[in-house]
Amino acid sequence: MKRWMKWAIPAVVVVVLAGVIANTVRARKQEQANASAAVKAPLQLELMPADVLTLRAQPLTRTLTISGGLKAVNTAIVRAKVAAEVKSLRVREGDTVKAGEVIGQLDTTEFEYRVQQAEQTAVSARTQLDIAKRALDNNRALVSQGFISPTGLESSVSTEAGARAAYQAAQSATDLARKARADAVLVAPIAGVISQRLANPGERVAIDAKIIEVVDLAHIEMEAAVAPDDVGDVRVGQTARLQVDGLSQAATATVARINPSTQAGTRAVMVYLALQDQPGLRQGLFARGSIALQRKDALAVPVSAVRVDQAQPYVALVQDGKVVQRTVALGVRGDAMFEGRLEAAVELVSGAADGGMVLRGTAGAVRDGTPVKLMKPTADAAVAASVAKPASGSTAQ
Repeated sequence: MKRWMKWAIPAVVVVVLAGVIANTVRARKQEQANASAAVKAPLQLELMPADVLTLRAQPLTRTLTISGGLKAVNTAIVRAKVAAEVKSLRVREGDTVKAGEVIGQLDTTEFEYRVQQAEQTAVSARTQLDIAKRALDNNRALVSQGFISPTGLESSVSTEAGARAAYQAAQSATDLARKARADAVLVAPIAGVISQRLANPGERVAIDAKIIEVVDLAHIEMEAAVAPDDVGDVRVGQTARLQVDGLSQAATATVARINPSTQAGTRAVMVYLALQDQPGLRQGLFARGSIALQRKDALAVPVSAVRVDQAQPYVALVQDGKVVQRTVALGVRGDAMFEGRLEAAVELVSGAADGGMVLRGTAGAVRDGTPVKLMKPTADAAVAASVAKPASGSTAQ
């Protein structure tokens, strides 16, 4: 009996261990099968309402992209009209001045002496003229009485004419000296803001040297170079939306002038757009934007919704609960309103139909055939949308 127990107990242990091992292997195989099934099963992508857009025909404004620098229409440079030392300058960069306001003074010591010299020369010439006139009057009386010949009278007439000419020349020299003294006063030619101060008190400036630059910020223009192929569609009076560096809000501009000549080398045509007065505009800032050329009704989508990671552009449509990639033909580019916001858009000529649902660029890269589920907007999102609608409507107007 003891010998049988000695062999039975190890056998039972072996059987139990074999059963445990078999169950463990079976459980691992089941887990692997479940994992492989989960990998093979496609995942359902949850989309927020902001990730999809319903296609519909709407107004599309064809635009022309432009860029360039801002420049003040009216600028003036105060130059030295005489060579002299800068005595004083009352303004610096950023100061506002009015037209005709005295902004500086050149040293007038030299010009004062010149005025005195010219005035004294004029007094001397006047004295010589008086002497010549008296001699002429006396000689005329003597000629009438027969004391001198007519030839002597002619000499007196010539002497008086020469003295008169010398006196007039001295007067002109006096006027020139006084003008030079007056030119030593520096006056702002236009109203505006000082943009450059190119001299300082104590410096001697030459004639026509730049001293102060004044910029009128009330009238700002953008200079944009337009290609010859596109300038034919640009007309005076067309509107444009510009994004200026440093400004959070877009600026509105109007095509004011079109240069009749092309630029040497590039053959581009300069187009000048007048910007509406807006705080923060400065000469020299860079701006980019678009000119509204033509308005038409078209089936349009945001540019970000068109995907270009394949050989041909395509859009991701939502059909029967899954994503379907459709190759599209693109038309004109422009701006259109989507959910109350103005966005860069492009026309879909073919490949999509009115009423279809397309994925926006915010949805990211999605494979063809991926199951999707459109989530309902939350209460916070609904409140935000209701608040944004009136503001968006006012912007569209």
